[in-house]
Amino acid sequence: MNTAVPLSVSILVAVFVVLMILLMRTFLQLLPFIADSFMRARGSNALENSVRVSRDRNTVALVMMLPAFLLSFRYRLYDPTFVAAYTGDARLWLIGACFTGYLILRLFIYLLLKPRRRYEYYQVAHHASYTFFIILVLLALFTAGILSVFKVEDQTMRMVLYIETAVVYLVFLIRRTQILSLSCNHFRTFLYLCALELIPSAALIVSAVVL
Repeated sequence: MNTAVPLSVSILVAVFVVLMILLMRTFLQLLPFIADSFMRARGSNALENSVRVSRDRNTVALVMMLPAFLLSFRYRLYDPTFVAAYTGDARLWLIGACFTGYLILRLFIYLLLKPRRRYEYYQVAHHASYTFFIILVLLALFTAGILSVFKVEDQTMRMVLYIETAVVYLVFLIRRTQILSLSCNHFRTFLYLCALELIPSAALIVSAVVL
């Protein structure tokens, strides 16, 4: 088995480390808001009400895309046939392209369904995904680090990361439902949730299993 680390991986790791050092103070100040958003729906609303905090959250979420790609690459968390056929840098960039497509699909549906009036909570619910993405990546990094110390097999690591992803995503769906329900009736909230979350997620899962 070829264990050589692709050049792109080394570069992305170095970039991530440098960015996190530069953003460490911002990240620590952001943590209470992230924890509050995880624990209650109105925590996301409080976060969005601060322009500075929401901007810092967006910046950290963008940086967290780097370790998300790296974890997906290292443990083959997203590994459809058309991606698995490649190795090294090519596989890493294909994973990045696929997740970029997923994010574009989410954004397109969000903009397509955005209400013309009273869209504040709709926007808060959308931006909550950035907060929960940070939570998921932090948890995955911590888990990968701890389990790597004990030399856990990749298959077991992958299963643990899948379970963590499912749990965080479930909490996110609950919080997003609660946020949307502040301005929508139950039926409309359900329709929004199906369109905004289930369709993009289903597309990602199907591409991983079928393609």
